[in-house]
Amino acid sequence: MATEPRIRVSAILRWGGRILLCRHEKGERQYWLLPGGGVNSGESLVSALHRELAEEIGISNGIPVEGPVAIVDSIAPQRSFAQKHVVHIIFSGDLEGRSLERVTSKDAAVRGHRLFEVGELDDVVLHPPIQRFLTRWRPGDPVVYLGPLWAP
Repeated sequence: MATEPRIRVSAILRWGGRILLCRHEKGERQYWLLPGGGVNSGESLVSALHRELAEEIGISNGIPVEGPVAIVDSIAPQRSFAQKHVVHIIFSGDLEGRSLERVTSKDAAVRGHRLFEVGELDDVVLHPPIQRFLTRWRPGDPVVYLGPLWAP
């Protein structure tokens, strides 16, 4: 691969038994991501996560997070046009007691937000494709390496 791996931090944000996802669009394609983003040089993983949550969902007063709870490699296939390798480091947080009426994004890539029941995730294009993990995961579970998962 021609590029170095990119580190992306994100969070499974729970609210009322549901999980908050961010909607992204590329051309005609629509897909969903856990809120988060890239880590800058010299930035800790948790600091990067709090910065990205402020940018992507507008919550800047430090959501308490636990983890990491999972690590995923997203490596584009050799035959793919995009030569990408993203290492996803996933944390978790609880949004209970917070109003989600003001969830907004300063990130132009984010086209919307939605709370999903875990059972709805099989019908969602999720990057990386971690639906099976999300149906089994519970707060307090040990960290798990989910291996290489790619969603075109």
